[in-house]
Amino acid sequence: MESENRRRWDISKKTLVGIIVFTLFMSVFMCLSGSFLFDRVIQRVYNERGYVVANIIIEHIDHDKIAEYSKSWKADDYYYEMVDYLKYIQACSDAAYIYIGVPYEDHTIKYIYDSGSTIGFVDPIAAPFDEIWESYTKGVRPKSYLVRHSQYGFLTSSCLPIRDSDGNVVALLFVDTNMGIIYSTLGKFIINMSVIALLLMSIYCVITWKTLRKYIINPLIFIRDNLNHFAEYTSVEDNLLEEVKSNDELMDLAVSVSNMERDIVAYINNIQDITAERERIGAELNVATRIQADMLPRQFPPFPDRHEFDIFASMTPAKEVGGDFYDFFLIDDNHIGLVMADVAGKGVPAALFMVIAKTLIKNRTLMGGEFSPAKIFADVNNQLCEGNDSDMFVTVWFAIIDVSTGKGVAANAGHEHPAVRRGDGKFEYVIYKHSSALAVMPGLTYTEHEFQLNPGDSIFVYTDGVTEATDVFDNMYGMDRLIDALNEEPTATPEKLIDNVKTSIDKFALRAAQFDDITMLGFTYNGSEKKERGND
Repeated sequence: MESENRRRWDISKKTLVGIIVFTLFMSVFMCLSGSFLFDRVIQRVYNERGYVVANIIIEHIDHDKIAEYSKSWKADDYYYEMVDYLKYIQACSDAAYIYIGVPYEDHTIKYIYDSGSTIGFVDPIAAPFDEIWESYTKGVRPKSYLVRHSQYGFLTSSCLPIRDSDGNVVALLFVDTNMGIIYSTLGKFIINMSVIALLLMSIYCVITWKTLRKYIINPLIFIRDNLNHFAEYTSVEDNLLEEVKSNDELMDLAVSVSNMERDIVAYINNIQDITAERERIGAELNVATRIQADMLPRQFPPFPDRHEFDIFASMTPAKEVGGDFYDFFLIDDNHIGLVMADVAGKGVPAALFMVIAKTLIKNRTLMGGEFSPAKIFADVNNQLCEGNDSDMFVTVWFAIIDVSTGKGVAANAGHEHPAVRRGDGKFEYVIYKHSSALAVMPGLTYTEHEFQLNPGDSIFVYTDGVTEATDVFDNMYGMDRLIDALNEEPTATPEKLIDNVKTSIDKFALRAAQFDDITMLGFTYNGSEKKERGND
């Protein structure tokens, strides 16, 4: 890690190297582009100067004599006067060569005058032939600079047609300029251009570096150091805004960072307070969970000396505490009460309401009198409605069974339908009309129905957390899957029944979260004969 930090370039180095590279690139680019443009300009200047010389010559020579020489190819006294004149012009103008000739279609030229040869000398044409031929045949000035490499050197030619008195082109006049002169001038330009470019770009480099360092790099470094300090010590550096005073977006960034740090510090302090509060609440909820669990019968078998029945129940809350509850208790030697209930809602409010409802139902039942779940419900309903400002309610299935005869009576206050198995047969739902839930409104009456259990019959009651359990695709477990799980083992004990249902729900839900309390109770009636055998 340390070697990586040593190899890493910070923003200062990157910026400096970037400015230097940019400076060199711009210097090279300026020199190259300037030299290219200057090369075109200097060629045009020297070419135009050649045309100036050529036009002077055109004005001072006899065109008809040139036409005569192009036919006779013999020199006379005028010819030698013209030779002296052309040599004088060549010397005065610094032209490389001045010559007059007639081009031919075989790409050769026959000289009327050339400083290095006699009249009638023939030589190959090294310059672009098409333009020379067009100038001769059409009497026009060539468009290009006629640059060429030949045995006479690297030259550029200025070419003008010579017309006789009848207007016919009889020859071409050439004024050649040595390209070495042009390149020498170009070389001096490039040197001067390079020096000036490097000087200007060096000044630009220094000014840019100082400006970037002052207004961008240093503020960024201050912000970085501040954030590193904050990350290490979780405290705000108050000098951040004093160091960054650029009055631009970087200053806005510094203000945002400073505000963010203060918000984070405040948030951390709040989190610490909230965490402490949550730990306190969590501890209290753990106590509430234990209290709620202790309120439900958890020791099985609950009545070891009673063999007329077998019972098992479980409650798995969705939160630390839940609103579901079950209960079973002996009313007297021959009667047992079974309760399965579900308070609307979850969490602490539902748990508190559950405690009240469970207590009222059990206390009212144990007061004695007629074994009537309907009348018990009516009394408990009125009591729950008193001071029920939160408008909570509870659904309850309640049955009282005579364990000596198997005769029972049950009432259902808006709860799920129970499932019953006869002997070794299959579980089926017992569906009948519900009464209203408890605590909905005072003065309600409730209906009840009687049933008969024979030895080997079983009852399974549950809350809607069972059938409404969902998988990761929001599909509900449903009543059909519950019946299938219950009928997986025809002779299963109540404990095994509940275990089978739990396993089935877990396989169905996979990793989906539990959103509701899951509460179940199983009861199997063994008959009074088992009691007698147990006493024997």
